[in-house]
Amino acid sequence: MEKQMDNRLKIGIIITILVVAVIVATLWLLLRQPLFPSFQQRRLPPPGFVAGDFEFFYAVNTIISTVNIALLLVLVVLYVNIYAKTRSAFTVGLIIFGVVFLVKDLTSNPLVTSLYGFRAYGLGPFEFLPGLFEFVALSVLLYLSIRY
Repeated sequence: MEKQMDNRLKIGIIITILVVAVIVATLWLLLRQPLFPSFQQRRLPPPGFVAGDFEFFYAVNTIISTVNIALLLVLVVLYVNIYAKTRSAFTVGLIIFGVVFLVKDLTSNPLVTSLYGFRAYGLGPFEFLPGLFEFVALSVLLYLSIRY
């Protein structure tokens, strides 16, 4: 009974972290224009560029990327706790895996890249699909990590 309660508490905390990550990313997107001048367009978009589509895909990518960062933070903390209990070499590999993906997501998050004046153009749904697939994979890892 105690283990089941512990798992429910973990799941509740994880869901809370993910919801907060989505809210923070969404608020940052909504407030970004007046607060961060570097988010403004600096180069001319390619011919045939549809601004509305770009903003939608960019916003979706930002939210998915931020959720992936939150998932990776939770996974790294879980793996560090598991390593503290088991001292398993496999868990060290999972920690390294999580940290490397965390750095990748931090450096490719549109909120971070826009602060330095870089923006992608014309990718359409390919802007956020890799992050969506990563989200599914991280969700499976998180599920398995909590369950076992």
